[in-house]
Amino acid sequence: MAHFKLASPFDPSGDQGQAIEKLTRSIQAGNTHQTLLGVTGSGKTFTIANVIEKTGKPTLVISHNKTLAAQLYSEFRQFFPDNAVEYFVSYFDYYQPEAYIPRSDTYIEKDSSINDEIERLRLSTMSALLTRDDVIVIASVSCIYGLGSPEDYAQAMFPVRKGMLMDRDHFLTRLVEMLYERNDIAFQRGKFRARGDVVEVWPASLENEGVRVEFFGDEIDRISIFDPLTGTVTNIIDAITFYPAKQFVTAADKMKGALVKIREEADLQVAKFEEEGKFIEAQRIRQRTDYDLEMMREMGFCQGIENYSRHLTGRPPGDTPYTLLDFFPDDFLLVIDESHATIPQVGGMYEGDHSRKTTLVDYGFRLPSALDNRPLKFPEFMKRTRQRVYVSATPAKFEILNSVVGNTGYIPHVKKIGTEEGTPERLPRISGADIPVEKFDVSTPGKDLIVEQIIRPTGLLDPIITVKPLKGQIDETIEQCRQRVEIGQRVLVTTLTKRTAEDLTDYLRGVGLKVRYMHSDINTVERVEILRALRLGEFDILVGINLLREGLDLPEVSLVCILDADKEGYLRSQTSLIQTAGRAARHVNGEVVLFADIMTKSIQALIGISTYRRRKQEEYNHLNNITPRSTVRHIQESLHSPVDPFAEHSSIVSEGGSADDTAAVIAQLQEEMVEASRALEFERAALLRDQINELKAMAAGQPVPKGSTKAFKASYLAKAPKKRGKR
Repeated sequence: MAHFKLASPFDPSGDQGQAIEKLTRSIQAGNTHQTLLGVTGSGKTFTIANVIEKTGKPTLVISHNKTLAAQLYSEFRQFFPDNAVEYFVSYFDYYQPEAYIPRSDTYIEKDSSINDEIERLRLSTMSALLTRDDVIVIASVSCIYGLGSPEDYAQAMFPVRKGMLMDRDHFLTRLVEMLYERNDIAFQRGKFRARGDVVEVWPASLENEGVRVEFFGDEIDRISIFDPLTGTVTNIIDAITFYPAKQFVTAADKMKGALVKIREEADLQVAKFEEEGKFIEAQRIRQRTDYDLEMMREMGFCQGIENYSRHLTGRPPGDTPYTLLDFFPDDFLLVIDESHATIPQVGGMYEGDHSRKTTLVDYGFRLPSALDNRPLKFPEFMKRTRQRVYVSATPAKFEILNSVVGNTGYIPHVKKIGTEEGTPERLPRISGADIPVEKFDVSTPGKDLIVEQIIRPTGLLDPIITVKPLKGQIDETIEQCRQRVEIGQRVLVTTLTKRTAEDLTDYLRGVGLKVRYMHSDINTVERVEILRALRLGEFDILVGINLLREGLDLPEVSLVCILDADKEGYLRSQTSLIQTAGRAARHVNGEVVLFADIMTKSIQALIGISTYRRRKQEEYNHLNNITPRSTVRHIQESLHSPVDPFAEHSSIVSEGGSADDTAAVIAQLQEEMVEASRALEFERAALLRDQINELKAMAAGQPVPKGSTKAFKASYLAKAPKKRGKR
């Protein structure tokens, strides 16, 4: 059993204690499925952290949202400072994957910019899982996507120790086999340099630490850790293990066999295209394959090598790929955050990837074997996980039906097209919280393994639910908004369509309210900025659709208005209404106003659940003499903060200014881009990347958006740190 040490100044409060003990008992009893039904703001993350400490199992936490995953990563690192807490996301969580759009003849190459930090985090995760058992990995759903073989990765690891007999050239050869690149000038992560008997390596999984190996003849004389920037030695060690510099690493004999099979497949595909008269496709796949084969033969790697993973690992066609799950031991614990949204995402990843890859194959951009570089199918995912904890305020039927003692498989739940998304009618009355821990049955087949956590440490109650008629809903919304704005509180308003959200925003602005809208057409960076501005009070009312559901932590919001609440469907289902209502659960004056003429089943369920929970919460507060208080949370820094000095300009590029100035701005922006990626602020890094590209385009004389850059660059340089040697 792994040793996890939870570091927190707080003890479990409310009903966190009973939830922790029940989940721990269920997991230790060997049950496969269990559900934590935790209301918004009840401290579900803290509960799971305690469960991890008590069970001692390596843990994978999956989130359906990369932003939520980053938030969970930050929280778990604070909870477990002495353990390995890793962050695993895909490039595709932030960047456009490789794709081809036949209708417009558009080929989209995989964006490899700002991937260095993502790569480091992924390699760090893989290395930790192979060498430690006290590991917690926070991942997006992309963790079910294909990876290299864990056996090949483990075999490629290279341990060295002080006093080991080894020729320096052999040491360099091993580094090259692990896909490290020699560069004696530009020393970067994943590279090494040799100076006489001294070899310096920057391991691909380390952030700011290099390893210096000093030889005395054919013996390793000293191993030290140093700062790659200054060269200062920070520690002397006796031994270290070097891990591969890439996720896909293959032994030389396997690589030779794989190259032969790739060539054979390419020849067959070219012949097929030529037989069908598709000569462009034949030429395209021949050129692509020839280039990739030459790169793999000479370098052991090529861009997009994952598309050849079937040949590299020796798997038969259609066989299940290796994923991050294969790096975990058999007894690991899986925690699925916001399970009602994450489970469907896991089930849908394969079909989406298969459709994209099929187009690439049909038009000669990839070989058919690329289809085997894929996410897991849902049955494969379930087969590779033994113990799961579903965490949600609104668990779906899948979680509820499966969380019973004795269920070692799973009961599939397929939602029919056109039917309502929902949860069992018994959900409002799940009585897990009423059962004492010692009487919580974790061994009798058929008994529910659903644990309620509905008491908030802050004493906050579920928001009051008010139903008002549809007639005059806009006028009533305006009045409700004015009342909240006058006392400095914020409001969320949800509509059914993007057009309605935009029109309503214009109308509310026309009557003097400070309002903005947010929907899927607005990019991720801008969404974060909008939410930040709402919390800062730059405006008071946010109008949206489906984005105002899971994951929004807005303590300043005291009112949620749901327009057309009786239009039952995906946006007005039981799950949707409960999740949306939860956005008002962090304010002491929280209220939800539903505009409806018909009391739908979803509205009735929301009212029933809210009434049940408020009664329990009020009883607890009365017995424990607790006064409810609003949640207080730090406001996130702006993603645009690195370029705030230029906020009044539309772009950081324009005509005018010297080449030296432009180069200085680019250099400074590149530094900030790297720092942003290290801080997991990948949206901010992407913004900086785009601005760097604009500056480079200007320097090359290419057309760019016009603005007033000269003054703006001067402002930037004035605030930038002075470089040594610059005047």
